[in-house]
Amino acid sequence: MVEEDMIILGIETSCDETAAALVTDDKRILSNIVSSQFQEHKPFGGVVPEIAARAHLIHIEFIIQRALQEANLSLDQIDGVAATGGPGLIGGVIVGVMIGKGLAMAKNIPFIPINHLEAHALTARLTGDVPFPYLLLLVSGGHCQFLIVEDVGVYTYLGGTLDDAIGECLDKTARLLGYPYPGGPTIEKLALTGNPEAFALPHPLKGQNGCSFSFSGLKTAARKIILENEASSPSFQADFCASLQKTIGEILVDRCHHAVTMALEKKPDIVNLVLAGGVAANQYFRKRLENCSQERGLTLITPPVSLCTDNGAMIAWAGVEHLNHRLVGSLTFAPRPRWPLENLKSEIGEKS
Repeated sequence: MVEEDMIILGIETSCDETAAALVTDDKRILSNIVSSQFQEHKPFGGVVPEIAARAHLIHIEFIIQRALQEANLSLDQIDGVAATGGPGLIGGVIVGVMIGKGLAMAKNIPFIPINHLEAHALTARLTGDVPFPYLLLLVSGGHCQFLIVEDVGVYTYLGGTLDDAIGECLDKTARLLGYPYPGGPTIEKLALTGNPEAFALPHPLKGQNGCSFSFSGLKTAARKIILENEASSPSFQADFCASLQKTIGEILVDRCHHAVTMALEKKPDIVNLVLAGGVAANQYFRKRLENCSQERGLTLITPPVSLCTDNGAMIAWAGVEHLNHRLVGSLTFAPRPRWPLENLKSEIGEKS
């Protein structure tokens, strides 16, 4: 008798994308539906938490139905429901967790609360054969940190941002230049035709021990230069964006070298550096980190661009990984606006 594949429904509502996906334990993405809230938040230049929560509540049922239809499945064929339990905007997280619990209870199947950061951390294992342990650089609008991924639920924090994340720096800078949220893709596009040597920008913490980041000073310096120049000039925008992107790339490379040294001291068998999170979609940063990895004898692995930004497939896959480790969540789980990865295994569930 042939054993059927395990199929997990993943629900993602941590920020400004309402998403649902069906993923199997043999790494097939049967559907992956993402509804962006870009238009709702565009007038405000960033994500408004209450608007995001309302949008999730309005769209989540339809998005789940679309995911099931695209996969040609019914809820009766699902083996578990995984939903983002945090960290994130608490209103949106509550929406996803409550509908996930309701579906799991109605169908008498496991409910798996997923740490959003862990989902990003494990995505590379969905799209490639990446063994534990590996070094992870997680970069997004709200997070920027190096971790050793030792196993599902087992993470060693090496260093992270002391203030702002890269994504926030890019978004706020783009807004000063007159572009809407999200600003990262716009800056990457403008930088293609600019002179990366046009402006000298600070490199906070570069050369210092450890692998922490700081971007508040860089953000302030960027604002000062923009206000002192003709911000609407196409040539200025191209040159400034190229200079900013180059500066961030140099910071990433410097911090990466330190992180690799720290990681190999703890886990000499690490051979891969995984780049994950929304900012990992930036091709310039990918190239700089690929060169850094090669210099240190590691292989850089990045998920496809479509799986770098928030999506349901990464949540579903994390659910698969949890069930494979017999980590089953509880219906008493409480959504969390903050949820660090350290000591995660003792918090995410109980052995079934």
